[in-house]
Amino acid sequence: MTQIISIPRTLANRLLTLAQLTPDTEVCGLISNNTEDKYQVYPVNNIANNAHSIFEMDPQQQINAFKLIREKQQTLFAIYHSHPDSDATPSAKDLHDAAYKDTLNIIISLSTEGVLDMRAYFYQQDKIEAVDLIIE
Repeated sequence: MTQIISIPRTLANRLLTLAQLTPDTEVCGLISNNTEDKYQVYPVNNIANNAHSIFEMDPQQQINAFKLIREKQQTLFAIYHSHPDSDATPSAKDLHDAAYKDTLNIIISLSTEGVLDMRAYFYQQDKIEAVDLIIE
């Protein structure tokens, strides 16, 4: 059975805007939420040598984001990144590098003009579980 997860349109718009600001680079970061389902986006610089086709979060910025999430008594909701030239499906590297197996992964594709291609997945061991992402 496929999981269904809803996110507010404001969150989807924020992620799309971040991806569009640097359309030639995979943007990445963390998303937290709290008990009232308020979401906060923590952009993290992509320090990969080939940032156009892979992402690697800046370690210090990632640690700082986790500290803020903890200080604000929030929890990690998702990890996000964009694909400038491919669809919103995880690459083999995305799956291989996933460090938080129980965390939702949201991918935003910029390869389709005029259509929002944003999908979500859980990475379990060596398999991918697609999630029905509903934008409300």
